[in-house]
Amino acid sequence: MKITKLLAGSAFLFIGLNGMSQGTISGNMESNFQYLNDDEKINAIQPDEKALLNSYINVNYRNSGFKAGMRLEAYLPSILGYPDRFDGAGLGYRYVGYENELVDVTVGNFYDQFGSGLIFRSYEDRALGFDNMMNGISLKLRPYKGVTIKTVYGRQRYSFTDGKNQYGAGIVRGADLEINFSQWFPKLAESDFRVTGGGSFVSRYQEDDNTQFVLPENTGAYGGRLNLAYKKFFINGEYTIKEQDPSQDNGYIYNYGKGIIVNAGYSQKGLGILLSAKSIDNMSFRSDRNAILQDLTIGFVPPLTKTHTYNLAATLYPYASQPNGEVAFQADIIYNIKRGSLLGGKYGTDIALNFSTAYEPLKRLSGINPGDSTRVTYESKIFDKSDLLYWRDINVNIKRKLTKKWTVEGSYFNISMNNDVLKLTNEKGIIQSHIGVLDVQYKINRKHTVRAELQGLWTVDNKDRGSWATALIEYTISPDWFFSAILQSNYGNPIEEDRINYPMVFVGKIWGATRVQVGYGRQNEGLFCVGGICRFVPASNGLTASFTHSF
Repeated sequence: MKITKLLAGSAFLFIGLNGMSQGTISGNMESNFQYLNDDEKINAIQPDEKALLNSYINVNYRNSGFKAGMRLEAYLPSILGYPDRFDGAGLGYRYVGYENELVDVTVGNFYDQFGSGLIFRSYEDRALGFDNMMNGISLKLRPYKGVTIKTVYGRQRYSFTDGKNQYGAGIVRGADLEINFSQWFPKLAESDFRVTGGGSFVSRYQEDDNTQFVLPENTGAYGGRLNLAYKKFFINGEYTIKEQDPSQDNGYIYNYGKGIIVNAGYSQKGLGILLSAKSIDNMSFRSDRNAILQDLTIGFVPPLTKTHTYNLAATLYPYASQPNGEVAFQADIIYNIKRGSLLGGKYGTDIALNFSTAYEPLKRLSGINPGDSTRVTYESKIFDKSDLLYWRDINVNIKRKLTKKWTVEGSYFNISMNNDVLKLTNEKGIIQSHIGVLDVQYKINRKHTVRAELQGLWTVDNKDRGSWATALIEYTISPDWFFSAILQSNYGNPIEEDRINYPMVFVGKIWGATRVQVGYGRQNEGLFCVGGICRFVPASNGLTASFTHSF
């Protein structure tokens, strides 16, 4: 009854505003449905409700600088892998505001980011069940050309219970200044140089309710960044410091945190090079010092790993960024062998090389007594790493169009992950795997295309769950229909009864801005990761359906 009244009232508001002043309304909607079965083979359990549903509808209104919007959410109950704190139906996001060339103010819920996000990033990733949106006020000023000032003040979303948002205990306050020097100086604007810089400060207030330690109620984090570019070259970097922040994540120590990220690159037609490095120490920053997992994160540690899309590389051994400490490096090279050459062939050949690795930071106890009253337990320096490997990924991808109808793509991945740190499976130590992928596409005619994948994964010394294979076939009738079938098989598991197959089939239809997909099959348990953030998804067997529409 409450939802019906809310919908009716909101619809009346937007229709009234639109009718009076020729404003615009836009938005989108999404529903994800699961009907699950028991499956003893994979330990999948049918919930009491049997069916699970996540639904969202976003509505935004704009008119002459005025803006307003809302998002209705429903978790009846939430789909597998989502936190159990997401339950019920109601208003999950709402805001009003005003924007012109000078000012942009938003009151209510909002998302934003300072720099690379090391000390402040408020965002939503629905696929992960992650949403740390702010509830308060956001003010942006552009007082002079090339100058942008941001301020934020509020609390972060913690859960959605009984159809209502619940917010964290801490208050987050922050400000960010960014200057585009190329717009300040005419001669610089006319040159091939591009220079921007910025600085940020974020503070969290949380009452000290700990009976064992004296905890700082106000914790600040601050940093600066610089972006330089000249013709086809660029280099940028950001350095941040976090003040003493004893928390559940770091064992309530009083060390300062620090983080640095540096990127450098070169790009021209047919060639792209990107080199990246980061050093992170004790940079977990939350609006509730007692929170864990994905909850109430203020800062975000960008990943320096390639985002894989092939099934075995993406799902079995993914990497999650370590905000408490990591020293990481990445190199990306993309090269196109031009068409018509001996190696490039008639249509050219694309080659992509990628290397990424992460280590534990080196922490020195010399001169520090771990038991003293200051609880400053170690010393560290940026980019000073130990020999303890967290992650290494070496991969290559080659794609070539053979004829107008045939395209072939091959990939190889060599991934080593330290399971003592990442804890993805029950195996101890480093798991090293080799993954090969063959991807073939045949274009039958202008509208009909068939694509097939064959993937294999082998672990060194047959560790963990041994060897895997995935086969996929996909048929597309552009622009309307798509059909696919995928089989993931743990055929080489050292334990014979655990050599399980995971078949799934999908069919989908697209009508312009509307998309419907239905699938059925068995899903392997594991971590689902996006951008270095992961959530655990239990094994399942059943029907899935999704619906999306934009207006």
